[in-house]
Amino acid sequence: MAKKKKKGKDIKKKLLHKYRLVILNENTFEEKISFKLSRLNVFITGSLFIVCLIALTTLLIAFTPLREYIPGYSSTKLKRQATELTYKSDSLVTVLNYTNKYLDNIRKVLNGDITNNQINRDSLFEQFKLDPSSVDLTPIKEDSILRAQVELEDKYNLFERTDKNVNQILFPPINGSVSQDYDPKTKHFAIDIVAAKGTPVKSVADGTVIFSEWTSETGYVIIVEHKDGLLSVYKHNGSLSKEQGDLVRAGEVIASVGNTGELTTGPHLHFELWNNSSPANPKDYIDFK
Repeated sequence: MAKKKKKGKDIKKKLLHKYRLVILNENTFEEKISFKLSRLNVFITGSLFIVCLIALTTLLIAFTPLREYIPGYSSTKLKRQATELTYKSDSLVTVLNYTNKYLDNIRKVLNGDITNNQINRDSLFEQFKLDPSSVDLTPIKEDSILRAQVELEDKYNLFERTDKNVNQILFPPINGSVSQDYDPKTKHFAIDIVAAKGTPVKSVADGTVIFSEWTSETGYVIIVEHKDGLLSVYKHNGSLSKEQGDLVRAGEVIASVGNTGELTTGPHLHFELWNNSSPANPKDYIDFK
């Protein structure tokens, strides 16, 4: 016991023993600064300095952008951008699905799979939300009488009525002779213009290409959407110069005359105009002379 007490006193004495730290001028040995230290206060001071250093480092990492430079930590800006891109991509997927449905209906109209009705893009979307079997499409008596009256008035109308809501100048797609005119009675909603194979086909106005693909019946087809609800359709092309999504100017070459597709009898351009989802006579808008 005595030895342990003596050993404990020796340790305490060593910890509390005073030392003097003196800083002298090397040339004159003049005393500049002096400190009285012991092992205990040096240990305590060093421990407090380390604890403060650790706390300061933790605060810098937790509350400042410096943590982004440490491997394993992600950037707050990148997280925000990733969240915004997720919302945008989800919206784009929805818009893309609607657009694909819209283009599918355009393909059906061009191929003659559906009848020509007065439709618009919103109505196309609505039909996918309704159950067609729940809608009664049987014509009522009043509707049949009205249709007969309108048909009789149009039959004896001396002036052709056209819905020209287009406030833009349209240019001829090509120069050539018209071999077949617009005839809605035979469902020929276009005019056929004969031209040499390889003749450049030009856009009739500024617009955006919404369809540019090959079809078995009409060959290379390109469709351009213009303002005022106008669509221009070019069929039986030999080649296409633009892709879906491209912006085109009036008079810009978008294809070349060809003889592609099953429903063709020679090099010509099958040209259609659609005004607000209804077929229109191209000669009412363009001078082909």
